[in-house]
This record gives sequence, structure tokens and C-alpha cells, in this order.
Amino acid sequence: MAGSTQAADAANAQVDIIGHILDQKTLELPFVDPHHLLAGEVPLPSIEIFGIDMSITRHIVMMWVASFLLVVLMVKAFRKPDGVPSGLANFFEAIVIFLRDEVVLPIMGEDGKKYLPFLLTIFFFVLFCNLLGLIPYSATATGNISVTAGLAICIFLVMIGSGMANNGFFGFFKSLIPSGVPPLLLIILIPVELISLFVKPFALCVRLFANMVGGHVAILVFLSLIIIMQNEWIAIGAVPFAAAIYLLEIFVGFVQAFVFTLLSTVFIGMAAHPDH
Repeated sequence: MAGSTQAADAANAQVDIIGHILDQKTLELPFVDPHHLLAGEVPLPSIEIFGIDMSITRHIVMMWVASFLLVVLMVKAFRKPDGVPSGLANFFEAIVIFLRDEVVLPIMGEDGKKYLPFLLTIFFFVLFCNLLGLIPYSATATGNISVTAGLAICIFLVMIGSGMANNGFFGFFKSLIPSGVPPLLLIILIPVELISLFVKPFALCVRLFANMVGGHVAILVFLSLIIIMQNEWIAIGAVPFAAAIYLLEIFVGFVQAFVFTLLSTVFIGMAAHPDH
């Protein structure tokens, strides 16, 4: 009897870690439910157009919030473009100058200036989505593989477009194969190069998704030990470890935004200037 009671308690103490990471059609908010003050849920509207589910989910809301904050902060920071930057403007300008002078221009040359607005938008959007996911009751949009796949598709289209614009339609695909290759090797090289063309955005997609999900899972696992073990003494070790990973995730959020932008710059530069 005691064993069955303990088993029932253990079952009730299970924590849905995956459910906290997956996209949902509800927003988690405090003080909206009198029965669950700190764990309330607000349903989001369900929309279906021509049989296609176009419902608003919490990851979509987080992307809207990230975009809104990005626009508001940029407008606020640079509303006086002729003045000496300070505060928020100085922070953003330091990042922009670093990405321009240390990433885009060394990789793509002067031709990279026309891609700079796109690459900076990608960086700040990914960064804001990463950091918003660390706020309680929010969600990490970049922890959704559909979101990272959408970003990777944008990079892929720019990569193909820049390659064709600089080298022509046939010239772009011809540049994928090194010159002077024996004809027999073309049977192997052509499929390999075509596959690698799609592997690049796939790597961008999976890298960002996996890194953002991994840290959040680690935090949830440490905190869930308190509930699963049903022992408050577990918190002595679990909470410091979770806090340390949380602080590390702030750093990871910046690093992953930078790596995503760096690899995007490399891939676009390789497509636009294959001779380099």
C-alpha cells in the first residue's frame, strides 16, 4: 500500500519539461487565474484559412514582441543621427561597427556593405529572440525549429540570389564545381556540391535550434529535481546550478546570434564571390 502511494506521488510530481519548450496556443501569465495565480494561461486565437492552420502561438507572439522592441529601441537610440552617440545608441553602434569591420567587410569586402542591413537585422532579431526567452513567462522563439528554418530559408534565398546576381544563372552553378576537374569526377562532385548547397542553411537551422533548446532543458531539469525528488534540500544544489546555467545562457544568446550572422556572411560571400 505504501509502495503504491509513493508511486502515485512520484507520478503526480512529474514535470512536463518538453511541454515548456514546445510551441503552444496559450500564453503563460501570472495573476490571470484566481486558482493558479502564478501559473495562469491565456488562450490565443485560432485561425484557419483555406484549411491551413494559421493560429497565433506563443512563439509567434514572442517574435512580434522581439520585432516591436527592436524597432522601438532602434528608433529611440538613433532619433538624433547627427548627435554624439551615448547610452543605448553607443551600445548598438559598438555592435554594428564590430560586425561591419570585423565580420562583413573582411569576409565580403566592400561589396558586403549592401548586405549589411540584412545581416544586422538577422543578428539583432536572433539576439532579441534569444534574450526574451530568458524572461519568466516568456518563450524562446529561436528554440522552435520552424523559426530557425524560416531564418535559414531567408539566408538561403539571399545566398542564391547574390550568387546569381554576381555570376549569372549558369555561372553560379558552374562556380560550384572547381575548374580543371576530370570529367569522371563530375559524376560524384555535382551531386555532392548540390547537396552541400542545401546543407549550409540546414546547419544554420539546426545549430541555433539545438543550442537554444539545450540550455533551457538543462535549467528546467535542475529546477525540476526539487519537484521530482519532493525534497526542499535538493534546492541547495539545484538552484545555484540552474542560476549558473541561466547566466551562461545570456552569454550563449549573444554568441549564437553572432555565430548565426558570421556563418550567414560566409555562405553569402562564398556564393557571391566563389573565386575568393
